[in-house]
Amino acid sequence: MVEDRESLVKTIDLLSRSPVLGVDTESDSFHHYQEKVCLIQISDMERDVIVDPLKVGDLTELGELLGDPSRVKILHGADYDIVCLQRDFGFRFRNIFDTMLAAQFLGLPRIGLADLIGHYFGHKIDKKYQRHDWARRPLLDEHLQYARGDTHWLPALREVMARRLRRTDRLAALEEECALLEERKWTGRSIDPAPFLRIKGSKHVDIDGKKVLRALWDFRDGRARQLDRPAFKVMPDPILVEIAQQRPQSDEDLHKILRRGGALSRKYADDLLEAVASGLADERPIPKRPRPERDRSASPRGGGGNVEQLLGPLKNWRNHVVKTDKLNPVVVANNGLLKEIARAAPGDEEALLAVPGIRRWQVRWYGDQILEVVRDAAASSNGGGSGRRRRRRRKRGGDRADEVS
Repeated sequence: MVEDRESLVKTIDLLSRSPVLGVDTESDSFHHYQEKVCLIQISDMERDVIVDPLKVGDLTELGELLGDPSRVKILHGADYDIVCLQRDFGFRFRNIFDTMLAAQFLGLPRIGLADLIGHYFGHKIDKKYQRHDWARRPLLDEHLQYARGDTHWLPALREVMARRLRRTDRLAALEEECALLEERKWTGRSIDPAPFLRIKGSKHVDIDGKKVLRALWDFRDGRARQLDRPAFKVMPDPILVEIAQQRPQSDEDLHKILRRGGALSRKYADDLLEAVASGLADERPIPKRPRPERDRSASPRGGGGNVEQLLGPLKNWRNHVVKTDKLNPVVVANNGLLKEIARAAPGDEEALLAVPGIRRWQVRWYGDQILEVVRDAAASSNGGGSGRRRRRRRKRGGDRADEVS
């Protein structure tokens, strides 16, 4: 257990002798408005270390260790940990191995960390502290044992999974994906000009309702900040959507949505009615949510061709590969990438490599097959004998085009 600077420096010296390190974090996102990293766990083949950043303070040496490209850092679902550590401490990772991605490349049916540990080592992990408030002190022994368990198995897990990835010639593909993960960054809350539009069901609310939803979101966000609680614990999203749709004007109207005498009604009835009125009086337009820019210049055909006509055969091909090779769809191509391929309609490998979002490993593994699907679809759209091939492919694929999203 590392709780001061002196212990940190000594521990980093020991850990720096290992070529592989398992890394995980524990945060308090289920208990506070702005989550923070509360523990950092690190394991090598000899020891399990738990760093308490709330007590240590300056973690410069640890950041240097995690950013050292000469040693492998093993994480499970690395995206979250990388973003959190970059946000809170400015850490940058180099040379990572994500065991969750590895499980996908190996075609394993269950890819949770506990599932992998049980699958390879027969050990069952108790996840009862998964949503514990890790900012609370003191930490009890059962808390430390739980935190320790998340990294204890990672070095051995990486060793057995890397061996299987080499055997199936998939290790280079995983390394390419992990290199992209290393560049993930915290974007902050202020990037989205309309965060209320992220609420499930908001797209079914009319314009006036969206203005009310914005006012309700602002009220809830302010109260969550004031209480230092996650917003969903102040008021759940479905309640906001229903109020925005119904737009109650009185206590009687509001109590058709909230139970009279219930906690939300007692605490926030007046505030919610005020938010409804404020939203209805708000003349500001509803902004459109920004969409990622596509590099349209990457496609030599500038997005020509019938996208939907090509998308169906591409989905049929992808679903056939997923079923035949027993792979996770992510390891072949997700629907977003298939749409980009359909939009670009590449005619050769160079054009395929230029499709936004495609990986080099996808072109190596599946490039010839993708180009064949594109050629066959183009020939079919122009008539001729290849139309029969398309009909046979449709018959084989059936309705599988929408099985995988």
